[in-house]
Amino acid sequence: MSNTKNTQESQSSQKSQDSRNSDTTSDNQKAGSRPKPMEVLRQARGQLAELTGMEAESVSSFEQTEDGWALEVEVLELERVPDTMSLMASYQVELDAEGQLTGYRRVRRYERGRSDARRPGGR
Repeated sequence: MSNTKNTQESQSSQKSQDSRNSDTTSDNQKAGSRPKPMEVLRQARGQLAELTGMEAESVSSFEQTEDGWALEVEVLELERVPDTMSLMASYQVELDAEGQLTGYRRVRRYERGRSDARRPGGR
């Protein structure tokens, strides 16, 4: 009987905590606050993967803009052996202020083992 009571108390406590978290999220959205940068990065990588079918390997640039966020994401497009010959691509990704993807485009394609001589800094 006490196990049932403990389980019910635990569930009640969890519902109360979920309600408080939901209220906080709603308050943040009402106040017009932006998501945290790490949340934006995770959302951007997930949304790009869903749209392209390719997983992001890294984010090479990330900045907050007036309209939202801008990222450059490195993606493995074609895996080859040896790995240094695999084809990589950089995608420019734009998100709104809430972190929702509004657009993306491939800006360059390169072999993993080669630097890009056309751009300073390897970009």
